[in-house]
Amino acid sequence: MKRAKQVTIYDIAKNVQVSPATVSRALKDHYSISKETIQNVKKAAKQMGYFPNTPASSLRSKKTNTIGVMVSRINRPFISTLISGVEEVANSKGYHVFIAQSEDMTQKEISNARAMFSARVDGLIVSLAMETHDYGHFDVFLDSGTPLVFVDRVPANMAADKVVVDNYEAAFKMTQHLIEQGCNRIAHFGGAQHRDVYRLRKEGYLAALKQHNLPIDESLMIYSNLGAEEGLEMTQRLFDLPVPPDAIFSANDTAAVSAIQFAKDKGIAIPKELAVAGFNNDRLASIIAPALTTVANPAFDLGKAAASQLFAQREENDMVASNTTVLKTELIVRESSLKKGR
Repeated sequence: MKRAKQVTIYDIAKNVQVSPATVSRALKDHYSISKETIQNVKKAAKQMGYFPNTPASSLRSKKTNTIGVMVSRINRPFISTLISGVEEVANSKGYHVFIAQSEDMTQKEISNARAMFSARVDGLIVSLAMETHDYGHFDVFLDSGTPLVFVDRVPANMAADKVVVDNYEAAFKMTQHLIEQGCNRIAHFGGAQHRDVYRLRKEGYLAALKQHNLPIDESLMIYSNLGAEEGLEMTQRLFDLPVPPDAIFSANDTAAVSAIQFAKDKGIAIPKELAVAGFNNDRLASIIAPALTTVANPAFDLGKAAASQLFAQREENDMVASNTTVLKTELIVRESSLKKGR
């Protein structure tokens, strides 16, 4: 017989039309929540058959001195640097770090979340898989009061701590740089658009085109997991067009480096015939020839900030945190985009 789905604070929030954070606090009679809202939440909880995860909460009270980190792909330079930032803070506080990668697959992310919870980690830091649309597998952490922080790839509508950069502003500035170099047919390699990190990079790109009265051409926007192979395939698609682009702005460095490799193999001069720009400032960006123009995404600092927020939650004992920290980026201009020179 199929087991009935356990009612979570997200189900109650939808029913009462308040945020999950409000539900969690109302169930705890938090001083910041009005009496009327507390009554409405508790009434809905009772009618829906909600039961707090008391055994799990009890388990959480016993420290394991470990925190979990769930990421997409450990072999991505940005991710490995982010993890190093987490480890610096965690180790300084006497904590060990458990790491799991989703390989951008939702089912693997769900499995990893369950494993982390079973291991009784004292907190969890997550950079979401590209595929993930639903975040129900994190309910158990919120319901049990386990500190939870999302970093870089974060959920748009979920009450939890988040650490990000201003992706829109960074993408706008990068696209504007390419325009100032004389590019007027700029392609964009994007990630999954339900992921805020990639949606905002695309929006910044589009805003810069519009501000400079350049046409929006959907054929120049291609989406993928932004791996090395995908970068080659996307660049091939662009150069199969009747009118290829004169610039590519990729939402990561991996696909941007592949675009440079493709161009070099085909005898396409960079940046004279094709300017290329990426995002993250991975080590490979400065090694590839010509060196890649990119956005310096502060991965190490993102990791440190995420870990610091996680431990702040533990110290404040706040069951639901919903603070967003935004870190600054920097435009790193190199030879791959300098049509006009420095």
